[in-house]
Amino acid sequence: MKKENFFDALDIMNISHRNDIYEKFEIYTDYMLEYNKNINLTAITDKQDIYIKHYLDSISILGYFDIQPNSKSIDIGTGAGFPSIPVKLLREDIDMTLVDSLNKRIIFLQNLIEKLNLKNIIPIHSRAEELAHKKEFRQSYDICMSRAVANMSTLAEYCTPFLKKGGHLLCLKGQNVDDELKNCQNAMKKLKCKIVDKKEVQLPFSDLHHNIVVVEKLGDTPDIYPRKSGTPSKNPL
Repeated sequence: MKKENFFDALDIMNISHRNDIYEKFEIYTDYMLEYNKNINLTAITDKQDIYIKHYLDSISILGYFDIQPNSKSIDIGTGAGFPSIPVKLLREDIDMTLVDSLNKRIIFLQNLIEKLNLKNIIPIHSRAEELAHKKEFRQSYDICMSRAVANMSTLAEYCTPFLKKGGHLLCLKGQNVDDELKNCQNAMKKLKCKIVDKKEVQLPFSDLHHNIVVVEKLGDTPDIYPRKSGTPSKNPL
C-alpha cells in the first residue's frame, strides 16, 4: 500500500499519526516476510493485503475504542504481533505485554521490537492459562487485546483474569459473531464480566468487514480461572 493511501485509511478511521509512521510499517512488513520464509507467521504475503488484513484490521481498535493515555495492555495469542504492534506504533504511550505459546514467534517479536526501536513493550513465551495465575500479571492490566485466537467463551477465560476491575477486553472478531455472543453468556457470568458493545467495522480500501467486541470486567476473577492448559479450548464455559 502506498504511503498516501495508508494515511488516507488512517484518516478515514479517525486515527492520528506521525509522518514517519509509514516507514515503521514498511520495516515491519519486510522483516515479517523475510522471517516468514523459515517460520510460519502469516499466510498473507501480498503487501497490499498485509496492510489491509493485518495492519488496518489491528489498528481499527484505535478508531473505535478510546484507550486512555499510558494504559497498560496485554495481547494474548499475539502471533506475529497482531493487534498490539500496529497499535503500539501509533500509540507509543501504551505499555504493552505480548504473549504467545510458540518461542520462535517470541524471538521474531524481540528482534522486531529492536528494529522498530519500541520502548515499554515486552514479548513473553507462555500460555495464558499459566501466566494468568502469576501474581505480577493477574488483574494488572487496563486493556487486553486479542485477534483470531478462540471463541468468545474460551477467549474470555484466557483474557479476563489479566484485567483489573473495570478493565476492558477488546476482541477482533469476524463478520459473523452473533452466535458466539449468545453462547458465551454463561462464561461472562462465571468470569464476572459482561459484553458492553459490538461494533461492525469496514476496513478502508476493501469490502472486508469485522466486529470489535468489548467486554468489561465487573469483579475479581474467581481463583479457579483460567483452568489448566488446554481445558478452556476443549471444554468452554
